[in-house]
Amino acid sequence: MTDDPFLVHRSLLFTVAYELLGSAADAEDVVQESWLRWSRVDRDEVREPRAYLVRVVTRQALNRLRSVSRRREDYVGEWLPEPLLTSPDVAGDVELAEHVSIAMLTVLETLGPIERAVFVLHEVFETPFDEIARAVGRTPAAVRQIAHRARAHVAARRPRMQVDAAQQRAVVERFMAAVSTGDVQGLLAVLAPDVVLTADGGGLAAAARRPVTGAATVAAFLARAVELHDLVATVAWFNGQPGIRIDAGGSVTAVSVLVEDGRITALYAMRNPEKLDWVERVAELRR
Repeated sequence: MTDDPFLVHRSLLFTVAYELLGSAADAEDVVQESWLRWSRVDRDEVREPRAYLVRVVTRQALNRLRSVSRRREDYVGEWLPEPLLTSPDVAGDVELAEHVSIAMLTVLETLGPIERAVFVLHEVFETPFDEIARAVGRTPAAVRQIAHRARAHVAARRPRMQVDAAQQRAVVERFMAAVSTGDVQGLLAVLAPDVVLTADGGGLAAAARRPVTGAATVAAFLARAVELHDLVATVAWFNGQPGIRIDAGGSVTAVSVLVEDGRITALYAMRNPEKLDWVERVAELRR
């Protein structure tokens, strides 16, 4: 049935789960688990289906988050959130695009599970504190305190993102032109002096095990990569932001870019093949 509340809100539920987990695969599992629970519920007793479903997804995501956090302790190299191929339309909701960006998801990784859930539900989805309290098993007063701490924590670390998508795309295209030809001077012109390149290969693909820092070092690193591989670089929209898809030797790299003050301050390169499923299909993100 097309009017089934679960189907109506499925994109929202996926977005909530993805925001909490940073993994599309885990988010899909959470949504499926939530569907099974929804299928067993007496619908007549559910007054507000949207709120109820968000609550169910949040609880399932929190359970998953506690288990995957232990799994990530044994992860090989740097762990990055899983990139999503999105339509340019997502960028039209500036606040959503900022919160689902790889840069912001990386910041959210520094929060504890409950703090992350409270922050995401309140700041991104504008969920009332009493409803969040029911979702996370805390009192409304406690949730308010958690929200205050989480907001301060994120504010101290959140990137100063460039909101104008057209300007950001222009910077990305300059970077792409330089990296495609191994133009070190062109790279230096578009990279911020303190730029950081973080790569995630998960032990399954060649990737720097630690972040590469500094414009000169990052430019040299990228130029060497171009020398070793014939690559094709194209602009792609990842997580509501212009990024770069690089195809080389049958492998794919999804590069998410953080632009601040007209220069690139962070590059997030996903090379782990197990975390690239969603660069081949468009994810529908909703609030």
